[in-house]
Amino acid sequence: MSKLFEPLKIRDVSFRNRIAVSPMCQYSSVDGLANDWHLVHLGARASGGAGLVLTEAAAVEARGRISPADLGLWSDDHIPMLKRINEFIETQGAAAGVQLAHAGRKASVNVPWKGVKPLAVGQGGWRPIMAPSAFSFDPDSPIPEALTLQGISGIVSAFGKAAERALAAGFKVVEIHAAHGYLIDQFLTPMANQRQDEYGGSFENRIRLLRDVAAAIRRVWPEKYPLFTRLSVTHWMNSGWDLEQSIALAKTLKEDGVDLIDCSSGGASATAKIEIGAGYQVAFSERIRREAGIATGAVGLITSAEQAETIVRSGQADLVLLGRHLLRDPYFPFQAARALRADIPCPIQYKRAL
Repeated sequence: MSKLFEPLKIRDVSFRNRIAVSPMCQYSSVDGLANDWHLVHLGARASGGAGLVLTEAAAVEARGRISPADLGLWSDDHIPMLKRINEFIETQGAAAGVQLAHAGRKASVNVPWKGVKPLAVGQGGWRPIMAPSAFSFDPDSPIPEALTLQGISGIVSAFGKAAERALAAGFKVVEIHAAHGYLIDQFLTPMANQRQDEYGGSFENRIRLLRDVAAAIRRVWPEKYPLFTRLSVTHWMNSGWDLEQSIALAKTLKEDGVDLIDCSSGGASATAKIEIGAGYQVAFSERIRREAGIATGAVGLITSAEQAETIVRSGQADLVLLGRHLLRDPYFPFQAARALRADIPCPIQYKRAL
C-alpha cells in the first residue's frame, strides 16, 4: 500500500493522506479579510484530494502584514469568511489549518506583481516596522524600530489572540511562521538580532520569542489539536542560523507542545546563495525528524508521486507540503494516487474524469 496515502494522526486530528497544501500568499485581501478568491483557491485544493489545507500567512497584527493585501487574523471581523471556507474544506474530507505570522522588518512592501519594494506611508505602507534590532533587511528597506520588552509582550499576546480566533473560525491546525526572515526568524538569527537583553545574544535567548509564542498559543489552543512550526532550518549563510541550531530548537519545541516542524530554509538575507534543485530541503526534514524525535514536513520542489512517496516511505518526513505544484495542478493527489495504485475517494462530480 502507498505510504503517501496512508492516514496520519497527530493528536486527535486525522489527515486522510500525507499531502498538505503549503501556505502560499495570495495577496488578495482588503483589510486582512478573506473573500471568494480564498474560498475557491483553498476549496479547490481540498476537493483536489489534499489531506491538509493550510492558508497563507495570516498576520496577527495589521502592522505585521508583508503587504497591504495580506490575510489577517488580528480582528474578529476576519472570522466569518474563514469559518465559511473551513466548513467547505471539511465537507471535502480535508483538515483546515492556518499559518500565523508577523513580517517584522520585511513588512510594508508592495505585492509581487507590482515589484516587492518598500511602500511609503502615502503609498499604502505604514511606519514604524518592527524588528529585534534597528537594522534593515537590505539597503533599499527602511530601518525598523527595535521592539521594546513591552512591544514583544504585545506581539506574543497578539499570537495568542489570533489562535483564539483561529479556533472560532474552525481551524484544526495552527502553524507558527518562524521562517523566511520574518519577525520570529529575525529573533533567531544574529544577522538581525543584536539585542543585549533576554531576547538576544545566546541561543537560549534568541529562541525565547518563539517559545513564548508557542506557550501563548498552547494556552488557548485545545490539547486535541496539533501545533506546527515552520522553520528556516538554515539561512545558507555562515553567520546566520543553521541546521544544528534548528535540531536543538526542534527538541525544545517538542517539549513546548509543538507537534511538527515544517522544514523550509532561507529568507533572512537578500544576499544568500541557495542551490535549488528537486527536493533540495528534504535532507533537513530527515535530520530533524531523526535527531529531534519530532514529526516533520518536507517542502521544496516536490513534483512527482514517486518522489513524494519515497520521502514519506523512507522516513525523511511525515508530510509533504506542496506549493507551486498544487497551483499548477490542484488535483495532483488524484494523479499521484493513480500512479501509486492507491484507491482514494474523489468528488462524485469529477469521478468520471479522475
